[in-house]
Amino acid sequence: MSRALSLLLGAALLCGPGVSCRRVVSGQKVCFADLKHPCYKMAYFHELSSRVSFQEARLACESEGGALLSLDNEAEQKLIESMLQNLTKPGTGISDGDFWIGLWRNGEGQTSGACPDLYQWSDGSSSQYRNWYTDEPSCGSEKCVVMYHQPTANPGLGGPYLYQWNDDRCNMKHNYICKYEPEINPTSPIEKTYFTNQPGDTHQNVVVTEAGIIPNLIYVVIPTIPLLLLILVAFGTCCFQMLHKSKGRTKTSPTQSTLWISKSTRKESGMEV
Repeated sequence: MSRALSLLLGAALLCGPGVSCRRVVSGQKVCFADLKHPCYKMAYFHELSSRVSFQEARLACESEGGALLSLDNEAEQKLIESMLQNLTKPGTGISDGDFWIGLWRNGEGQTSGACPDLYQWSDGSSSQYRNWYTDEPSCGSEKCVVMYHQPTANPGLGGPYLYQWNDDRCNMKHNYICKYEPEINPTSPIEKTYFTNQPGDTHQNVVVTEAGIIPNLIYVVIPTIPLLLLILVAFGTCCFQMLHKSKGRTKTSPTQSTLWISKSTRKESGMEV
């Protein structure tokens, strides 16, 4: 229960009422500061030729120390939905494209009623949570699972093709979602290299960690640097002008002092006479 509440809180923090949304970008690893949430990465490819099979997606996640997404409960499903909504909000240019998750079935051509029970998570999770679209899984030769993401498609019998699950042939090409253990030290993110077998892929990986107060201070300070430099230049100019005037006054002081001494000396000479 506490984990479910934590995941729901994460969804609210990601983009909630009265709170500016944390931008989720394709290829960015998103972590949370409380060390309870796993980290996630949404890998979306604009070019269809750059999308990958289930096995390629699985290897890409594992090469970075993670695994294809497993989902423990509805709260985690809602968190992923929030991240996908943030990823694909207007202006990003991201549209249709399903995402591989880590659910798959070993075996050939099962079509019996027991087929749905044969699916397992590639990371070894024992979670029994499922979010199948209507009349899925269809089984047969479709043994690997995607999370629907087709916002422009006409709704089917089960409603829009968004976020529910569908089994598909494992050699089909899709986007994917990775899942990682919580960062031990989220204030010091380590950039990890993105691996792909697709030639000419220009996908860039950037590590983003929600790390609490220190990164937030950095985001506040960096935009103020030009203003700080302007203040320093103005302060330096004022100091230079004051120093220049001070030197001018110092040069006239000895002359004034000599004249005063000279007048005083003459008076003393007259009194002696």
